[in-house]
Amino acid sequence: MSATESSKPTPPVPTPPAAPLPRKLPAAAAVAPAAPATPPTSTPEEVAKWGRVSEDGTVEVLEGEAWRVVGQYPDGTPEEALAYFVRKYDDIAFKVHALEQRHQAGGASASDLAKQASHVLDEATDAAAVGDLAGLRDRLNALTAALSEATAQEAQAAKELVEKAVAERTALVERAEAIAARDLGNVQWKQITAELGALFDEWQAHQQSAPRLSKGVSQQLWKRFRDARAVVDKQRRAFYSELDDAHKAARDAKTRLVERAEALAPRGVDGIPSYRSLLDEWKAAGRAGRKADDALWARFKAAGDALYSARSEQAAAEEAESAPKIEARRALLEEAKAVADESNIKSARALLTRIQRQWDEIGRIFPREKERALDDKLRVIEQALKAREDVDWKKNNPETKARANDMSSQLLEAIEKLESELAAAEKSGDKKAAKAAADALEARRAWLNALGG
Repeated sequence: MSATESSKPTPPVPTPPAAPLPRKLPAAAAVAPAAPATPPTSTPEEVAKWGRVSEDGTVEVLEGEAWRVVGQYPDGTPEEALAYFVRKYDDIAFKVHALEQRHQAGGASASDLAKQASHVLDEATDAAAVGDLAGLRDRLNALTAALSEATAQEAQAAKELVEKAVAERTALVERAEAIAARDLGNVQWKQITAELGALFDEWQAHQQSAPRLSKGVSQQLWKRFRDARAVVDKQRRAFYSELDDAHKAARDAKTRLVERAEALAPRGVDGIPSYRSLLDEWKAAGRAGRKADDALWARFKAAGDALYSARSEQAAAEEAESAPKIEARRALLEEAKAVADESNIKSARALLTRIQRQWDEIGRIFPREKERALDDKLRVIEQALKAREDVDWKKNNPETKARANDMSSQLLEAIEKLESELAAAEKSGDKKAAKAAADALEARRAWLNALGG
């Protein structure tokens, strides 16, 4: 069996086709009643109401008050012919029902549902099907009207989301431009690189999660972001290029210092002063990069360790050699204690002079700290004797004695005169004069006693 639809040549039909129905109802049209959960299929009564079959197998559908030819089914029974075109109708009705259900359930895009409803409306218009096509179109028009407001709301919400996305992406651009505007000659590049990398990650994440921006806005923002990154990258490359040059110069200089330090090895202890000078040059040479610095410093330090090791060996040998000298000087210190006990200063000086001569003959002692400690103890004895000599000199100095004798004579004369004045004052009863004379006399006698008179 085969069915021929209205798109193929059909015999003339005596009744004119029905006038086309409008595709959309006015905006104020009410939404059609909610469709049942499962779309109903056409009943035999509805089939008889909306379709008929002529003797030659031509199938017609009732639209309004007019019959319209939808096709031919010449090789089957009238029931089979109608059933074929009713299934066509049921397919369209199922689509209408599905759209209504999705709209009622919510969650679907209103604009997408409106587009689908428009396609189904086109399909239901002049469809090669038998059923209440006008009713389907009415339901579709009502659904489209209901979706129009939701579509506008969706568009407004989408616009707001896009505006928000533009603001968020603009903020990322401004943060990148703020980094580029810094004084990049005095920054921590590790920190700057991390900040800019984090901004780029945010940019990529925003592109994936945020609404799609218009091509013009997106390209404009990306150009600003890219230019800011380019400024930072250019400065960073220049910085590291200069740093590489500085590292290379420092590495070359330190390599030469290492070679000079290693060449000091044959000089042993005598090479230490030169090594210290090289160490000052090393500190002034700058950084050569951590890896290079560590490797070069290991060699430089090893050269110094060899020199200081030789000095340690020499010091140990000298200390061993100095042990008997230390004992000899300690013995002299014991002997020097007698200097303080000697009452005769000349004898004490002779004893100390002999000890000093023997002290010097013993020679240098290592380590120097022990030598200084022994010298300090002898110096205490020397200073004590010198203090005694100073006191003795002051007492026995001829000039000092002469001055003291002259002063004593003057004091004796003054005392004698004051004694006469005191006697006269007492005799006359002048208490004031007597007191003055007594005070002056007491002072002169005290001076005389101080001079040893």
